[in-house]
Amino acid sequence: HVQLVESGGGPVQAGGSLKLSCVVTGAPYNSYSIAWFHQAPGKEREGLASIDRDGTTSYADSVKGRFTVSMDYAKNTLYLQMNTLKPEDTAMYHCAADPRFYCRGVRFDDYNYRGQGTQVTVS
Repeated sequence: HVQLVESGGGPVQAGGSLKLSCVVTGAPYNSYSIAWFHQAPGKEREGLASIDRDGTTSYADSVKGRFTVSMDYAKNTLYLQMNTLKPEDTAMYHCAADPRFYCRGVRFDDYNYRGQGTQVTVS
């Protein structure tokens, strides 16, 4: 039974930083591609960053240069380092994983495994 649990969200001032974590259990490391999404109130969910099974990372234009995605395979934990946060980054942040090799552009609802999310509020 695969589970994803996010943490690390909270309130932060504009210009500040946060590091989100997503712990994956029930799946061997490197057996899935994985990604971060966020959804702001009243807006569609947006893909932010992803890691394919070969380790290739991809970013949405809105976060390039500010956010960094990484994976600690020993801990089976995905991270999202968020710097220079803006009020428009306020959203619920979710991670999602899937056995497919490549995940860039895949919709959140098409992932086999999805976390419950962690709230980030930038003011």
